[in-house]
This record gives sequence, structure tokens and C-alpha cells, in this order.
Amino acid sequence: MTVLEVWFHSFCSEEVFSAKQVCSTLEEVGISTRPLNPGSVFGPGIVVLSKITPEICELVHNFSRNGSRRVLILALDSQAISTDDAWLILNAGASDILFWDDLPAAGDVIAARLERWQDVDQIVDSPLVRNNLVGQCRAWRTTLRRIVEVAVFTDAPVLLLGETGTGKELAARLIHTLDAKRSKHELIVLDCTTIVPDLSGSELFGHVKGAFTGAIAPRDGAFAQADGGTLFLDEVGELPAEQQVQLLRVLQEQTYKRVGSNKWHESDFRLICATNRNLESEIDQAHFRRDLFYRIASWVIRLPPLRERTSDIIPLVKYFMRQVRPDEKLLELDERVLTYFLNRNYPGNVRDLRNLAIRIATRHVGPGPITLGEIPADERPGPGVEDWPEVWCDATVEQAIQRALANGTKLKEVGRTVEEAAIRIAVEGENGNLQRAADMLGVSDRTLQKWKAKQRQKTELTIRSNNGAHQE
Repeated sequence: MTVLEVWFHSFCSEEVFSAKQVCSTLEEVGISTRPLNPGSVFGPGIVVLSKITPEICELVHNFSRNGSRRVLILALDSQAISTDDAWLILNAGASDILFWDDLPAAGDVIAARLERWQDVDQIVDSPLVRNNLVGQCRAWRTTLRRIVEVAVFTDAPVLLLGETGTGKELAARLIHTLDAKRSKHELIVLDCTTIVPDLSGSELFGHVKGAFTGAIAPRDGAFAQADGGTLFLDEVGELPAEQQVQLLRVLQEQTYKRVGSNKWHESDFRLICATNRNLESEIDQAHFRRDLFYRIASWVIRLPPLRERTSDIIPLVKYFMRQVRPDEKLLELDERVLTYFLNRNYPGNVRDLRNLAIRIATRHVGPGPITLGEIPADERPGPGVEDWPEVWCDATVEQAIQRALANGTKLKEVGRTVEEAAIRIAVEGENGNLQRAADMLGVSDRTLQKWKAKQRQKTELTIRSNNGAHQE
């Protein structure tokens, strides 16, 4: 396997466990380790622990950048950690948790995990992905990792779920491109909303000459065209009941007959489906076949809406503007324009944002930044603009504050928690660039430098505290 380097930290004392034992085991399988440096955490890491505490979960959250970086938890005793604790640290950002006492060949198991993660992340960070599916927030990076994993390491059918404009077709094209077997052949795209029931047989199966009035020549249908490659059924939730039965039969038997022919043909393709409908609800209402759902949904990948990817909005804006003006210097955005983009509602998601960014970029003239006046008149907020700052404070935020107050949390602590979360999200969204994060937050660089120093001190103190507790 490829030689890997990971950072390593143990919260266990030498009496309980020897960190050298893990490091030696890893070295035997080609993994070199270096001590954790709280001031500069990068790359994948391994945390060894004997118990899971809120403090350790917070550290893992910080080390992993809320799940953006890979952190493997190695627990010593499977009986000492409950399932709830395991979920707790996974939700904090850990990529996986393994139990040392349950591993038959610990080095090989750990190496396999790290090697797979490295392979997936190298593809996620490649120009092919970064230049087509832009974004680095945790929700989006998690989605990209699943897309890469299913494309490269499986040949299974994939169901892409998501609202209009979230990038389902782009994801389907990426899966096809990354599939070493299927990418040598065609990607056939069929929009199920355009299938005319009377002609659906010809669309899917093809027909022979004279099969019906107007069939003056034979034609290949989608199943024939996709043979060896990939068939992408967009908006599969719109497929009429009769065509659902036809599709199910082909998927079960991998054979079909052209309209007007008695000859069976085989077709071997990867199926990718996409829909903005809730298919489980459609099944309950008898609008979509349950057996077909399980045939097309070996892997289900949900593409998050833009409102769950707010830290990706400005990078997306800049990416779309570069597409319009590739030969010019990157356009800067006035602070008020930044605020406008971040606060606007995007019912059409990324497609909606793209259209807006391109319209504004094409109107811009001169060397200066884009300003409010260059936002088209029909895109400008109405009389309620003064209420924008409250838009982000939805029911979820209010419920969190209600829980905090019910638990006795005072106003100052609520304020500190919100401030800390805002800073962390801004810094993570700008990939650790404090200057850009400070611009987003409207604070000085010095403020975030002090925050980072305080975080480092807090981390070091927590590490020493936990290590000391284990040594007692």
C-alpha cells in the first residue's frame, strides 16, 4: 500500500496502554505517525482513548474541522464505551471508531480504512471534482465523498435525491466519469418528464421498422444506447405506472424487446436515477412502486439545498463569475454585496445562484469591486430589507435557545456560544484563512488571531487535563 503519514494522540496513560504499541503496529503496515500539534492540525489523524467525554468530543470536532478532515477513533475497550457514546463522537466529526480489543489484525484494519479515505479524498480534492461540484462545507464534502465512493468502488444503482437546482445531473455525470468500467461507453440521459406515454415503449426499448405508424426506420431506445455505459433517468418520480413496470422488468431480467420485435436483447448498464420528489411518500400514496424503489436505491445520496451550504455561497459566486470573465482578474465583491448574497433566498438553489452571479458579473464594468448598483433592479430586496438580519434566526435556532434557557443557561453563555459557533463556521468556511473569515464576520484580523491563540491554549489545557486524569 501507499505509505501514509497521520498525526497521532493518546488520551491513555502508559499504565493502561502503550501508545508505542499502536505506532509500532502502524509502522509495520506502512503508516508513519507524528505527534499531534494543536497549533497546526492537518491531514488524517488517529485518537486513542479509553473513554469518551464532552471535552474529547469538542477536541475531535476541532481537529476534524467539523468532519471535513478524517479522524479515526481507536477505543481500547469495547465494553467501556456505549453505543450512544460512539454515536456522540461520530457526530462530533470522527470518521469512524474501531475497538482495539475486537480487531483481529489491527494494523491491516486501520491501514485499510486510512488508505480508502486517502483514495476518496484525493479524488474529492482533484480538479475534476473541485471544478465541477464546487464547495467545501461539511455537508457538501460528505456528499462528494459518498459520490466518489459509490462511483469508484461499486457498480450499484444510485438514487440521487434533492431539490431542483442542487446539482443532481452534475453528480450523475461525475459518477459516470469516475466509473472506470462505464466511462468508456456512453452516458444516456432520459428526462422522465418528457416521456409521452404512447411513445414510451420506443423511448425505452426502441422499435423495429414498421412497428407502428411513422416507424419508417428502426430505432435504438435508451436501454440499447446505454449498454455498457450508464443510464441516467432524471426525475424518475414522474415515471407513469406502466413505465415503472417496464423498467422494473428490465432491471430484474437485464433483457428487453424492441417494440414490434420478438427478439430479446441484453443490456448491461449502470442505472442512476434522480428526483426532487419524496419517493417514500409517493409509495405510501401508491404513486410509485415499492419494489422498483428498492431496485433503483441500492445507494441513496441526498444533495443538500443551498440553505444548508451557506459557507459555500461566496465561493460559488466567485466560481461562476470566473466562468463569465475567465481572462480577467478575479472580481471583488463590496461588503454590502457579500451581505446581499448571503442573505438572499435561493428557491432554485445553486442554479438560481449561478444565474444571479452571471447576470451581475456581465453588468460589471471597471477595475473596482462589484457594488449594490450592479444588482439588477428585479433582484433587489423590497421594503422588508430591514428585516433581513432576522431571516437566519429560524425555528431551529429558537428551539436551541429554548433548550438552553430551560437547562438554566444564562444570556451571557448563550451569547458566547453563538459567537463561538459563528467564528468557527466562518473560519472553517474559509479553510482556515483568518483574514477572509474576519471580513465575513466584520471583525479585525487581530480578533480572530486572539481567538485562534485562545483555542490553541484551550486545546493544550484539555489534552494535559485528560492525560493527567488517566495517569492518576
